Amino acid sequence: MRTKLSKWNYQGVAPWIAVILITCVCLLLRDQVSWLVTLPVELIIPFADWINVFMDWFIGAFKWLFRSFNWLLSWPMAGAQGLLQWLPWPATMAGFCVLAYVSSGWRLSLFTGLALFYMVLTGYWLPSMNTLGIVFVSIPLAIAAGLVLAVGAYKSARINKIVQPILDLMQTVPTFAYLIPILLLFGFGPVVGVVASAIYACPPMVRNTILGLQKVPIDVLESGIMSGSTKRQLFWWVQIPSALPNIMVGVNQTTMAALSMVIIAAIIGGSADMGWEVLSTMRKAQFGQSLLAGTVIALIAMVLDRISRGFTDRTRAVERQHLSRAERSKPWLFVFGLMVIFTLLSLFIPILRVFPQAWIFYPADSINDGLRFITANYSNLTDAVKETIFFYYLLPLKVGFTKAISPFSWGFSLTPAMISGYAVALTAVVGWLFVKRSWQSAVMVVIIGGLLYFGITAIPWVAFVLVVTLLAWQVGGLQVAALSLFDWLFMLFSGVWPQAMLSVYMCLAAVVVCLLLGGGLGIWASGNQAVSNFLRPINDTLQSMPLFVILIPFLMFFQIGEFTSFLAIIAYAIVPTIRYTEHGLRNVPAATVEAAQSMGCTKRQLLWAVKMPLAIPEVMLGLNQTILFALAMLVITALVGSKGLGQSVYIALSSANAGQGMVAGLSMALIAIIADRIIQSWSKKRKQALGLT
Repeated sequence: MRTKLSKWNYQGVAPWIAVILITCVCLLLRDQVSWLVTLPVELIIPFADWINVFMDWFIGAFKWLFRSFNWLLSWPMAGAQGLLQWLPWPATMAGFCVLAYVSSGWRLSLFTGLALFYMVLTGYWLPSMNTLGIVFVSIPLAIAAGLVLAVGAYKSARINKIVQPILDLMQTVPTFAYLIPILLLFGFGPVVGVVASAIYACPPMVRNTILGLQKVPIDVLESGIMSGSTKRQLFWWVQIPSALPNIMVGVNQTTMAALSMVIIAAIIGGSADMGWEVLSTMRKAQFGQSLLAGTVIALIAMVLDRISRGFTDRTRAVERQHLSRAERSKPWLFVFGLMVIFTLLSLFIPILRVFPQAWIFYPADSINDGLRFITANYSNLTDAVKETIFFYYLLPLKVGFTKAISPFSWGFSLTPAMISGYAVALTAVVGWLFVKRSWQSAVMVVIIGGLLYFGITAIPWVAFVLVVTLLAWQVGGLQVAALSLFDWLFMLFSGVWPQAMLSVYMCLAAVVVCLLLGGGLGIWASGNQAVSNFLRPINDTLQSMPLFVILIPFLMFFQIGEFTSFLAIIAYAIVPTIRYTEHGLRNVPAATVEAAQSMGCTKRQLLWAVKMPLAIPEVMLGLNQTILFALAMLVITALVGSKGLGQSVYIALSSANAGQGMVAGLSMALIAIIADRIIQSWSKKRKQALGLT
């Protein structure tokens, strides 16, 4: 008995028993003591008003400076868009195809040509060029700013301590939130979209550049010093070339991040680009048109992603370095010649300048007709799927069994006998886990059972804060616990607690499905190369497709509502779970696998008893990224019916309320940071326990 008692580890379980008891008291008193659920208005701290007062002063003092910067940026953007619109479409296609060939070979060149011809064929060539003009200005701006910040952070520990939390906020605060102060400072117009894209795209460049500089081998540095290099020469001639592979990865990620902002920038920019095409057709519920326009953005994203990724490939980079200068210049001379030829021919052949309207293939009406046919003939099926998942999964998680179970939704009411049976069954399962398994699993079942019965949005804030803070303390220590406590109290006293709980509910609902479905697909792909090959382009497409575009197919079939938001979040956030699960399982040491097989392990035992425990740290990193992706998508899904912090941010943008937008956006960032710190701490402990560090 003493062995079992020590195994239970009362030092770990005792705080949980205390928190569970406090939670039970709060639940019993929540109807009598209203402040346990809703904080009194008198205690709300007006952070939003304070931010608005500061913004009014700041705009009055420095508006002239930002408007001057706006004017300066308008020239290169107008020049880039003008050049791309003036060039004949075959000349531009030739330039991109040769660039793709140099990057990755003829397959990517062929794909690039087909993708660009799709823009010509559907009549979206000029809006596509306007989009590329915005991206071609925002990317160099983000790269330049990223390099400056990265070099400063690399050379100065003090600057690095300032830069790192700023990067965390730039990557976790929803883009809509900081669009408001940008809009107030720079004014309305396409340049605002350039600035917003550059801010959003800058962090990957900074992080990858710092990582690349830190990874430069010591012997390389010593060789440079022994060669007599000055500090400046050592940096630019030795360290930067050595860090170039990581820097190019940063360029790739910066390119994708800048392009993903195109539609969001269209909300405040209003230029005739593809973002505006998608946004305007979505607002009119023209799903065929929005799907065709969204496909253009997805193709641009995939082309730029593949080209920039090709330049990060070390094998091809080494091959290019061994070519002579004449051999390296041949493709560029060839493409320059082609572009000149096509430009001259376009003066005599009008089709090379303007694609004939009669040849444009624009099947938007056919897509809309097909959609109407599906909704008219299969609406019963889509409605059944929607109602089943909503009433039996989403609603209980949101408001609990106490409110979700009703004759309308479940066909019966919740009786006292059913409540007693639920309590007895839950107690029996918890007791069995406590005795036979571990106290951690027992506590987890208690939390899950309580959430399902009462609902996330009905849990008293005292109980929620205590549970998350205790979890943070036991997993990450005092520092993570203090961060968690501060973050949740900020949301509580800033008056956004109800919206925060709605965001937590929707995020949790989607993440659970991503973990189960994505984990299953990752496991399947790790053991089957055909499945892995099939999933890879799907994952690439979902990850490179702008967020708004992901909404379109779900909006077409399920209309506006929480269920549409739920599916869109899953589609965007499931990719990291699939990839990290497959990566973790595939990279289990071969010696470990061979040892398990020699001991007679079956395939199932090998997977669950050997590979999965070793892959858990990677799976948890995938879960971490999935949570961040889900929170990022919450702001976008506010356009199709999801409520919570995302909706607050979008409403603030519509009313130009910088304070409200920043408080709601910062709250979403804090939720992401809490999840990130807890999961990273747990993953680190797990690696140490497995001897993987």
